Amino acid sequence: MKLVMTIISNSDVEKVLSAVAQNGYFATKISTTGQFLVDGHTAILIGCEEERVEKLYTILKENVKKRVVKTPGVKSTLTGSLLNQEIDVEEYGAVAFTLDVENFQKF
Repeated sequence: MKLVMTIISNSDVEKVLSAVAQNGYFATKISTTGQFLVDGHTAILIGCEEERVEKLYTILKENVKKRVVKTPGVKSTLTGSLLNQEIDVEEYGAVAFTLDVENFQKF
């Protein structure tokens, strides 16, 4: 048994949850907060058999989008500084971690 922990852009989370459910996976959505990007992210935990992990990764890849977003630059005390200009940042649609599950039980 594996636990796939994904951090997904809020722009893609509903599409991912729908696709995951349609393919027979069960997921738990956890709201998260970060420090950098404005749109936010959501953590999704998905438990599955080891042989289904690659299929899950394919579903994730097909339902997220890498994008460029504008974010405020570094804060500066200098007046008129270029540091206050918005900058383009590449945002991945998702990051996924696969963890071994020693024991799994439903109660």
